[in-house]
Amino acid sequence: MKAKQLIEENNRKRELLTPENKQYYSDMLIYIRLNLSLSEQHSEEVLMEMLDHLLEGQQEGKSARDIFGDDPKRYADEIIQNLPNGKKREVVPLLLGIIFHLISWILIVRGIAILVTSQFRNIGDTVYPLSSLIIFAIILASVLFGVWLIFRVIQQSLFNQNPNEKKSRLMVGIFVALSTVIVVVASMFIPRFGPTFHFTWWASLLAGGILWIIVYTLRRINVGVR
Repeated sequence: MKAKQLIEENNRKRELLTPENKQYYSDMLIYIRLNLSLSEQHSEEVLMEMLDHLLEGQQEGKSARDIFGDDPKRYADEIIQNLPNGKKREVVPLLLGIIFHLISWILIVRGIAILVTSQFRNIGDTVYPLSSLIIFAIILASVLFGVWLIFRVIQQSLFNQNPNEKKSRLMVGIFVALSTVIVVVASMFIPRFGPTFHFTWWASLLAGGILWIIVYTLRRINVGVR
């Protein structure tokens, strides 16, 4: 069974768990899935085996703690240590998907911003590819770090009966604010240099929309919904 089918089957079977067992198992599931370096196929196979084992034990009156122990994080860490890493060709599409998805939104926002702002004053549509590449690299670095930070925040909230949600939201909020300031300052002060070309608002909006549709379609075809 492919990873996508295993994910769909897992989603269906989890609904058969008691609330307590579902919370216990879901924490381990999220914790393991957040390790993107692992092979998705092997991870989903192990998660399905764990779920089937838990459902069998549940029918016998056992809880998840009876089956997997009182330390789910340590149990999950042991599983992660025994799972193989994913192949590079499996990780590359994920990174490319993030990059192209980001580009599509930048183009869409740029097109809308130029269209709206041009109603009040003259806005140039000249693009400096080299300068834009530097700014995009800064934005991409902020997004990737933001994804890593959110994953860390989620991991720290798992297996915790009383997670500090206010602290987690504050950390994410501070990062969003700082990254926004950095991008705005970079856009204002990085000098424009190198070759140029004109890129109208409608061309930007059209290109961004087409790219977004392509990325979304490929993601629906190749990636299962978790």
